[in-house]
Amino acid sequence: MPVVQPGASPLRGGAGGTGPAARSAAQPSAPAPQGTSAKSGKQAKKKGRSKLALLGGGVVVVAGVAYGAGLLMNHSDVPKGTTVLGVDIGGGTRDDAVKKLDDAFGKRVNAPLKLSVEGKTVSLKPDQAGLQFDTQATASAAAKSDYNPVSVIGSLFGNHRVVQPQMPIDEEKLQAALRTAAGGAGSAADGTITFEPGKAVAVYGRTGKSIDAARSVQAVEQAYRTQVETGTTTPVRVPTTTRRPTVSNAEVDRMMKQFAEPAMSGRVTVMTDPAHSVVFSPQKSLWKFLRVKAVGGKLVDSYDETALKQLYGGAFDGVLITRGTGQKTPVTVQDVISAMRPALMSKTNRVGVIDTDPS
Repeated sequence: MPVVQPGASPLRGGAGGTGPAARSAAQPSAPAPQGTSAKSGKQAKKKGRSKLALLGGGVVVVAGVAYGAGLLMNHSDVPKGTTVLGVDIGGGTRDDAVKKLDDAFGKRVNAPLKLSVEGKTVSLKPDQAGLQFDTQATASAAAKSDYNPVSVIGSLFGNHRVVQPQMPIDEEKLQAALRTAAGGAGSAADGTITFEPGKAVAVYGRTGKSIDAARSVQAVEQAYRTQVETGTTTPVRVPTTTRRPTVSNAEVDRMMKQFAEPAMSGRVTVMTDPAHSVVFSPQKSLWKFLRVKAVGGKLVDSYDETALKQLYGGAFDGVLITRGTGQKTPVTVQDVISAMRPALMSKTNRVGVIDTDPS
């Protein structure tokens, strides 16, 4: 019986290992060539990058074509899809856009605003209160070309471009209008004097509620925008404040004694010479042009120049006044007032003479 040495396999052909198992163990599997594996990986990566580059280039080309198409199809002054307060004004010229805006909002722009003052409703006319919808400026803003690629390409797919309406506000004019708007609601009033045929009438001021103009501006602006946009005229509630007369009763009494009563006490004659004169009477003419106005809490005399000029007509036609410069010019309404004023305030000398040669 053969002796098997420790560590030797019975299948091996002796210590040298010449059998199949020995050859198998002696010859391990050959590894794949390293160069071939690396080359295959680089080629795969290169092909992946090439596809991405081609895809990116294709996207750029498509976007460029779309951008060019958008510019060609949207060559009008106002780009297609442009809207103002929901009204489409795009696809035409600037003048076309103005007409579309006027057609859509024309009746709303000057419609009176309704203000709620202490439970009473008063009207405020936009054109007298510094409120406006400037369709010309709005169309000009809409006509500015938009070269943003997103906007240009989006126009091919019906995207909208919203332009804000141009609604400039004259805040000083608006506040002035608000201060007087509550007159019809029985608000506060300053003292004054009115003139009627044959007499002057003292009108004393009264304390009352008046619109707080400074605090009301924002609410009125928003109400006007809403009215233009929707056409609704829901009264807007405005804050009020207690207002006391700036012209006191004592000031009214002073002006009555110093000016109004003497002025209406009798006829007044204004002349340059006997051939050129005109007479004004309390019953027929003086009351038509005499006025007073408040200045810093005081009342001063004032005159309706248009009414006065109509009353004396051609009484001074052909009369020339030598001015300080030596130039000779016709009699003006200011010349008539300057000559008349001292006569109005006198109860004895009721003739005012226009000096034609002051030098």
